[in-house]
Amino acid sequence: MANLVVHFEIHGSEPQKLVDFYSALFGWSFQQFGDMPYWSISTGEGAASPGAPGSGINGGLTQRRGPRPEPGAPVTGANIVVAVEDVDGTFARGLELGATAALPPDDLPGVGRLAYLLDPDGNVFGFLSPVLSDGTNVMG
Repeated sequence: MANLVVHFEIHGSEPQKLVDFYSALFGWSFQQFGDMPYWSISTGEGAASPGAPGSGINGGLTQRRGPRPEPGAPVTGANIVVAVEDVDGTFARGLELGATAALPPDDLPGVGRLAYLLDPDGNVFGFLSPVLSDGTNVMG
């Protein structure tokens, strides 16, 4: 069996703020598990599910057990990168929704256009499109 990533988790000091943020930014849906401070995240059509392969994965949101990341502190743990149609538009929308810039949109030849934000709780995340700023699609 391959060692594929099949799930991700986001930690939040105030989970509802992150539910609202990621729902508005990416259209993700969240479902709380009973009274537990844990929400499943459905990232949309095409995500893998038990017994069904997909081209993306779903995740979870959990109550943070400790202080939120300090601004400017090094990244601990792993971060996620989300496939999007429009990196610049997503970056601007994220800022409008309360995120802070971590790495502004930039072209990476042979990779695509990439940017990183810090969500309202200080978690870093990125997003990527195969379309460079000049319209070149690096995927074909």
